Amino acid sequence: MAFENILVVCVGNICRSPIAKTILAQQYPHKTIDSAGLSALVGNGADANALAVMSALGIDMSKHIAKQIDETLVMRADLILTMSEKQTKWIEDRWPHCRGKTFRIGHWIDQDIADPYRHELSVFEDTRQDIFDSLKPWANKIS
Repeated sequence: MAFENILVVCVGNICRSPIAKTILAQQYPHKTIDSAGLSALVGNGADANALAVMSALGIDMSKHIAKQIDETLVMRADLILTMSEKQTKWIEDRWPHCRGKTFRIGHWIDQDIADPYRHELSVFEDTRQDIFDSLKPWANKIS
């Protein structure tokens, strides 16, 4: 199965999912990559520390605007990546038809991505690395 439309989800859509979305968009420029939050801080830009850890890699996330997950986004997605089992269950409970296409980003390495919100820059650096590490095993499935 080809994953052409990928949705990345976290809680606020200002830290983890924008980082993951941006990494995926760079790795797969011909795919549609989006992100959303389960309790999104709608209308906000990415967290300053999230911007900083991506900027350190020469990646600009300044255009990111947080949005709430909804039926339209989940219907469009071929693959939904979450940061934790709890988030996967939340989506599957709300939209049962998402079972089988909703996975933890760290599914293949059995890892949740901890929320760096309101933590120092080093925690965001760890989060960014965890996202990179979690995405590696997805490469042969996404490409």
